[in-house]
Amino acid sequence: MTTTLGTASADPGEIDTGRLEVGETRDGSPFGLPVAVINGERSGKTLYIQAASDGDELNGVGVVQRLVPQLDPTELAGTILIVGIVNYHAFQVAQHRNPIDDTKMNRAYPGTETGTSSERIAHVTFETAMRADLVLDLHQGSTSRMIDEVRVRCGKRHRLHSSCLELAKVFGCGYILDQKGPEGQLARAAPDEGVPTVDPELGGAVGWDETSIQKGVEGIFNVLTYYDFLEGSVDPSPQTRARGFEQYGASCGGLISFQVELGERVQRGETLFEVTTPFGEPKTTVSADSDGILWRTRRLPQVATGEYVCSVATDIDEH
Repeated sequence: MTTTLGTASADPGEIDTGRLEVGETRDGSPFGLPVAVINGERSGKTLYIQAASDGDELNGVGVVQRLVPQLDPTELAGTILIVGIVNYHAFQVAQHRNPIDDTKMNRAYPGTETGTSSERIAHVTFETAMRADLVLDLHQGSTSRMIDEVRVRCGKRHRLHSSCLELAKVFGCGYILDQKGPEGQLARAAPDEGVPTVDPELGGAVGWDETSIQKGVEGIFNVLTYYDFLEGSVDPSPQTRARGFEQYGASCGGLISFQVELGERVQRGETLFEVTTPFGEPKTTVSADSDGILWRTRRLPQVATGEYVCSVATDIDEH
């Protein structure tokens, strides 16, 4: 059976790429999101993958760029649908938010057909996601420094929580954040329609990071194997799971010096960072309020009073 997404159309055993038209740019030119269809030679499930719904989160684009050339549809059961760049306008100018309507795309789902620029893009990509049995929404920590993780955003009381948690574990980054996400996230909206969805947060970088990209490629192959798109077997390994965050800001301006490495476990009362003057004179130190893991930090060392510095993941277990 032929599978079509936008202008991409593939018969069983074929791959095709094309564009999914969404609207027009400011000069009236039509624009479309880059898409790919990998149609397996044998019937099976459908996996939907998207990247760059936040325009400066590029590691997901790197994953797609490396993934597709490695896929052989003659060895595949089922179908993979990919939107390689979701936030078209933000990607063009390397910004996080869509500059047309100043919206964070991953707060616009399920979108609306006649809405703002972001709502229209969310609508067409959500419709595509609803064709799938599983969804991977590839993200990263924008320009922050962050460990590689997979986020389960539907909430622990959701009827698909266990299915989403299983998908996160199979992806296998090593870390899972299991915390209900904000309204408008694809990983919240799609489970409400019965489709298990997670968003792998593949580190954080200005540009992209090869180590995180490789983890993303490996994670997708884990999913393809475990869910029978590809032959073979995967035995998911235990993941470190966090179910909450504590965020820390600067109580004064200056330069940050971290005393703990990203991904390290910290104990309550342990110093997380110090703020100094440009001449190295100590101004203040900030300590952890709870036991946890240093999960995310700002990239730039300079801070103003009250500015975000880091996040410690709490309520840690192994799943």
